[in-house]
Amino acid sequence: MLTLQSVNYHYQKELFTFDFAAKQGDIVALMGPSGAGKSTLLALVAGFIEPTDGDIVAGAQSLVGLEAHQRPLAMLFQEHNLFAHLTVRENIGLGLHPGLKLNAEQKQSVVDAAEQVGVGEYLDRLPEQLSGGQRQRVALARCFVQPHRIWLLDEPFSALDPILREEMLALVHKLAKERNITVLMVTHHIGDARSIANKFAFVAQGKVLVADTIDQLTVEHSEPILSDFVRAGN
Repeated sequence: MLTLQSVNYHYQKELFTFDFAAKQGDIVALMGPSGAGKSTLLALVAGFIEPTDGDIVAGAQSLVGLEAHQRPLAMLFQEHNLFAHLTVRENIGLGLHPGLKLNAEQKQSVVDAAEQVGVGEYLDRLPEQLSGGQRQRVALARCFVQPHRIWLLDEPFSALDPILREEMLALVHKLAKERNITVLMVTHHIGDARSIANKFAFVAQGKVLVADTIDQLTVEHSEPILSDFVRAGN
């Protein structure tokens, strides 16, 4: 479903080279030391930056050269990026139309999305009237109300307390499985990766050093950089 084929990206004196593939329905935890290239990989897929060469393919479509808004994917960031002057209803609706010109079916989709993430009763409130967890639920609803089959999650719940973070991860897992969504999630938490993902990609030395099933994310892994990373995170 999502493939990076010999994707090179130069940043100052650094060279990142990514080869990676995820199947439809995979939930992939993107992990690695700070500065290893996790956010760079995500930004390349999202279209915020362009590779020097190589190809990024979603389904049968090359994404290289497409603007971020043209790519068949939805993104959820650590900062929820809600618009303070718009209601919950309107913030979710932006996922369907940037000008909020929604038909009756789309308006119902917004209501359904809000109810699924547990903010159905807050549709006419402004973000400032919500808790941090509720705002992140709104951002998640805006993400999955879109018809895209790929979600990119950039540490979206790292600022939440452990109990709320666990709830949000469970919600993402449930929604992604129901819709057979491919998820690529940057996280620093070993526990979060194990709770939601079926696969992981470990980024180090400017490349995807290890890509494997989640049960291989252990201190016994044969790659010493990965085993040290897991040991430090446990």
